[in-house]
Amino acid sequence: MSFILGREGGRDAGPAGDLGSYRALDGSEGAPIHLDLDGPHATLIVGKRGYGKSYTLGVVAESLARADGVAPVVVDPMGVFGTLDEAAEGEPVPATVIGEPTVTPGSLDPRSWCALLGLSPESGAGGLVWRAAGESDSLAEMRASVEDTDAPTVDKRAATNHLGLAESWGVFAEDGLTAADLGQSEITVVDVAGLDSAPMNAVARGICEAVYRARVDRDIARLPWVLLDEAHTFLDGVARSALETILKRGRAPGVSLVMATQRPSVVPEVAVSQSDILVSHRLTAEADLDALEAARPTYMNAALAERLPTAPGEVVIVDDSTETVHAAHIRERATPHGGDSPTASDVAVER
Repeated sequence: MSFILGREGGRDAGPAGDLGSYRALDGSEGAPIHLDLDGPHATLIVGKRGYGKSYTLGVVAESLARADGVAPVVVDPMGVFGTLDEAAEGEPVPATVIGEPTVTPGSLDPRSWCALLGLSPESGAGGLVWRAAGESDSLAEMRASVEDTDAPTVDKRAATNHLGLAESWGVFAEDGLTAADLGQSEITVVDVAGLDSAPMNAVARGICEAVYRARVDRDIARLPWVLLDEAHTFLDGVARSALETILKRGRAPGVSLVMATQRPSVVPEVAVSQSDILVSHRLTAEADLDALEAARPTYMNAALAERLPTAPGEVVIVDDSTETVHAAHIRERATPHGGDSPTASDVAVER
């Protein structure tokens, strides 16, 4: 008999992904454990470096790629999920890897554009950018909109310079990713590893806003799942507002968010409190342990730190949907894991 995290029903109640198996007190594997993929969820995966948080995110990604009715997207800041499109053991894992991602300027609303460029909407330059974003579909049209106004020259110059900065990032294009592109059944891996923090956040924010808006307007049928590795990078940048929107209001339109981080102490409290499923690998930093303990549910009698595992691949899972706590082993990936660290002994040196 298997257990499904995130819902009360069994396997026949809707799609579920193979996550692993129960971990017995002696370390042996028990019954299978699955993750509900039928309804929307907010999931937080935490763990110190080298203990498997990115590996677990890859396991979730594989399950989503194999499921019906969902549209999974991985925002990959470390360039480790491109292996999802390689040959898989067992059932195929349909995946598309986008190495130089762009989003459409229109995927960000006017407020997002001002936040992205560090402009107050009440300022002269910010007001111009706000107006341009609301009536334009490209950066060229935004610049033209600014130039066509009778605003003071200093404000027009400031707005134009900020738009020039955004253009230099190379992440905005009229044919950039749309909700329709991201709403497919295969998993879309958006590789942002080569980008600085600001353009990386711009891509993440554009993706999140596009799929959320598309579901609110019912423009895409499948339920989006946005997966983020190194989530603290985005929760500390301009993507934060879009992520918080999904965390707080994603359930109604059916948008899910899965965040992985090795630093739970630096993510906003809302990212912990709004997550209905918490998957924790080993943690040792006191600040990180305190952050999880602050969110410990009342139905969990012992301190979370007392139940944390010590070996890679082992996890403790807090499922707020069913108010249960589980010790588990994460299953092996069906596709190669791209997150292993290189070692000097692996390098062949010519003498």
